[in-house]
Amino acid sequence: MGLILKQLFAFIKLLNSDTGTISLAMGLTCGFILGMTPTLSLHSLLIFLVLFFFRIQIGAALLAAFFFKFVAFLLDPAFDAIGSKVLEIESLQAFYTTLYNMPIIPFTRFNNTIVMGSAVITFALSPLVFILSRFLIVKYRQTVLARFKESKAWKAVEATKFYQWYYKYDQYKWN
Repeated sequence: MGLILKQLFAFIKLLNSDTGTISLAMGLTCGFILGMTPTLSLHSLLIFLVLFFFRIQIGAALLAAFFFKFVAFLLDPAFDAIGSKVLEIESLQAFYTTLYNMPIIPFTRFNNTIVMGSAVITFALSPLVFILSRFLIVKYRQTVLARFKESKAWKAVEATKFYQWYYKYDQYKWN
């Protein structure tokens, strides 16, 4: 439980920091993909490689994956139905056979109905998740954070010696 709270507080700190909105939105989108699709498949490994090689917030991705994993369990019947429909398309049977006979492609587990359905839905919704999360991050920073920084309570906290010490410590710690 402590790890979850630590990640949640780290994410809130990221939202309130000067971290780029694109980096945060991409982290949430990668977390959406990781959370909604089954974990032990090749495309999950590819998403992890994208996380490590590009400038994407890993903490946001892992936190989003954790929360979306709960939603994915609820959507498994829908994933199964869609995956079954996609795998039963008659005109693609030769293509699926060719893919299955390739060296690495079977590790994607594309022949599993839940994996196929979740991949189709997740990759189709990923651009929408990116646009929506970026929009919400910008709106959060413009409204909630700006309003909070103008409150009397925050100004009182900023005036304390402890906050000034912590602010200096935080600057030196990350530089």
